[in-house]
Amino acid sequence: MHRILIRIGARLHLLAVFPLLLSGSLLAADSKKPIHALLVTGGCCHDYEHQKKILTEGISARANVEWTIAHEGDGTTTHRMSIYEKDDWAKNYDVVVHDECFSDVKDKAFVEGILKPHRAGLPAVNLHCAMHCYRVSFDEFKGWFEFTGLDSRGHGAQLPIAITFVSHTHPITKGFEDWTTIKEELYNNTQVWDTATPLAFGEQGKDKNMVAWVNNYHGTRVFSTTLGHNNETVGDARYLDLVTRGLLWSVDKLNADYLKSGK
Repeated sequence: MHRILIRIGARLHLLAVFPLLLSGSLLAADSKKPIHALLVTGGCCHDYEHQKKILTEGISARANVEWTIAHEGDGTTTHRMSIYEKDDWAKNYDVVVHDECFSDVKDKAFVEGILKPHRAGLPAVNLHCAMHCYRVSFDEFKGWFEFTGLDSRGHGAQLPIAITFVSHTHPITKGFEDWTTIKEELYNNTQVWDTATPLAFGEQGKDKNMVAWVNNYHGTRVFSTTLGHNNETVGDARYLDLVTRGLLWSVDKLNADYLKSGK
């Protein structure tokens, strides 16, 4: 044990400092421990087999993030992810990345089970077709749209999207430059919730829609982007920078302790 001699009057006193130093070291180590992220992926219309690898490896190269991947139901729109059947499905995760595509899962109780931990404070990232999932009934149940901050019901032909960042002061997009994607899907914006704050818009011809934003879901931080249909887009360094920073922002760790490289 380390001790320090402190003079009080004419006497020397020993002060044990090792426990204090150890406590401080543990606190510092704890503040930099890896973020435990769950990626939920699978479903219709996308190359999730390759994209899960592109995403997780690309984000972990940029930030201190460790992954668990739940991948099933490829080629379907009605599959119910088995992980969601558990009451404590989100236990021990710091953030969930929703990258699934199950538009025809219309069980309200099932969807409520997905939303419950997020409503209780679990941060989230929603990618691309996640915005088209769980469309139970807009008139009777708007839960998923309230969570994402956007009601989107479709997209046009695949064409390049001209991306314009509308907020250059937000921590996620600070320093980002506008760019134009390869041929991609521009999701429509049927309704944008008041709790959503746009970060970027995308244009295809005469259509201009929100493509990246943050949402305040009952006090929970949620980052979403409708970009990311094709593997080339998902693997674009600019896209990975955006999603990485969105993830770190959602868990309130967008700082030098967690960023490794990139923006």
